[in-house]
Amino acid sequence: MKKPAFRKKPGTPDTARGAGGTGTFDGAPAGPAPAAPRGSGAARTTRSLLAAAVVLAAVFGIAELRKPAAPAAADRATATSAQVERTAAVCPQPLQGLTGATTLTAYTPPGTGTGTGDGTAGSGWISDAAAPAAAPAAPAAPSAPASPAATGAPTPAAPAAAVDKNTAPADARLTLTKPGTPVSAPAANSDLAPGTGAVATGALAPGFTVTQTTTVTEQRGLGLSGITCTPSGTGFWFAGASTAEGRTDYVSLVNAESTAAVVDIKLYGDKGLIENDAANGITVAPGSSQSVLLPTISKGQVADLAVHVVARSGRVGAALHAADGSKGADWVPASADPAPVQVMPGLPADTSAAHLVVWAPPEDDADLKIELSGKNGWFVPAGNESIHVKAGMVASVDLGKVTRDEVAGLRVSPSDDKHPTPVVAGVRVDRAGANGKSDAAWLAGTAPVGARATVADNRGGGPSTLFLTSTGEAATVRVTASAGTGGGTPTTKEVQLPAGGTVALPAPEPTGLNGSFALTVETVSGGPVVAARMLALPTKDVPMFTVQALRDDRSTVKVPQASQDPGVVLR
Repeated sequence: MKKPAFRKKPGTPDTARGAGGTGTFDGAPAGPAPAAPRGSGAARTTRSLLAAAVVLAAVFGIAELRKPAAPAAADRATATSAQVERTAAVCPQPLQGLTGATTLTAYTPPGTGTGTGDGTAGSGWISDAAAPAAAPAAPAAPSAPASPAATGAPTPAAPAAAVDKNTAPADARLTLTKPGTPVSAPAANSDLAPGTGAVATGALAPGFTVTQTTTVTEQRGLGLSGITCTPSGTGFWFAGASTAEGRTDYVSLVNAESTAAVVDIKLYGDKGLIENDAANGITVAPGSSQSVLLPTISKGQVADLAVHVVARSGRVGAALHAADGSKGADWVPASADPAPVQVMPGLPADTSAAHLVVWAPPEDDADLKIELSGKNGWFVPAGNESIHVKAGMVASVDLGKVTRDEVAGLRVSPSDDKHPTPVVAGVRVDRAGANGKSDAAWLAGTAPVGARATVADNRGGGPSTLFLTSTGEAATVRVTASAGTGGGTPTTKEVQLPAGGTVALPAPEPTGLNGSFALTVETVSGGPVVAARMLALPTKDVPMFTVQALRDDRSTVKVPQASQDPGVVLR
């Protein structure tokens, strides 16, 4: 890259030169300088500069010899927590080319937001991803007659009107006005429907969550697909994709930002990275959405894939949808970052088949033990005790009816604690009806719910089931069902979890429910807890269902304690 050229301002003398035209940077003459003209003041200026330099050297010398004063006790306080003031998420494009309906639901739990700091309560909304509108330029003021002093000096243009990023656009699909009550609205329903962007500010920002649910009634894509919308980012991992016969899997890319993004999609199979130039350098314009079919960037049919979406510039929202003909379809949730231990909650008791997919990094193989969390704790399923994954490759194993009519969570962890290898893991879960028709959902490695986590769009009448798994010691959680979109009174229930155990309970419903509602899980005491919600909506004799993990809503952030320390300039 060409180095930038630095030019002197016209008429500015060389920095290293003094009044006589010669000399070094520090003022020490490089050679004899001509005597200063009598009465010019040059000698006095030189003496003043030398005196100032001596004083400064003395001051900084003293400062260097003395240690900076220790900060006061109050300044040494640890970091504090503060509520977030703005939360944003991106939802993928609704399923295109299929007969069905997509619902968007937004919700913010009550009790944490305190406003934006300027006295306003904040706002929340969901709108179609579109290129940000350019701010209209203010009309130029009439130019005044040029004066001799102003001749040649251009008149500065009036500043452009600013676009308020904290106000819902006029064409928003829905707006959220207060915490504690969810709002639902239909998504666009056309073959060219874009993804959506969701934003909440002020009191509506802490815990703001958005769920997208699609019911497809067309035979070739029959099934229920659900996803919790995620923030834009630069990297996403998915495990469980495929380009095998009968599969139609694609990556949805949505750019809700104001700048373009350049994205690479990396596919890994049982032989490692699948090289394809078509998967690199995909440009996603601001406010645009793209669907990338995996067969177009793969080579041949690959039964099990791990997918890594990387934004080399900009940020995007990324989601992966998997469809296996009439056998089922759903969104494949983004996995937690590669880690030696991955936990996947949400295996229903009537699981008819489970298929585990694991990716290992190019640096090392992974030897993992497979465990299930049942009602009494962790145990190793007979016949499926372990899995070996070669470096940089994907391995899979059919677990069959591994839950044996009991709800469970699944965990993979190092067989040897001294050899931890970070992995990405996911599991496909199938449920079959009495007539042989089935639907599928995909689970991914997830993090604990932390202080609080929420999932929206739960329906009345019992279709929602909550799975809670204590990954370590026993724990207590609080489950709250919000008011409904059309009314109702929230209800709360505490649940005890045994160490390493999984509990499934029908989602508590608000009293007098009207519409759909949200479920919030809070950790009250004990060890970490992972959670998932299953929404089951049987349609046309098909046991349609979808599963979403609940993740910490990160409604607060750590703010470091700042203190004054003049000595920092000397370190």
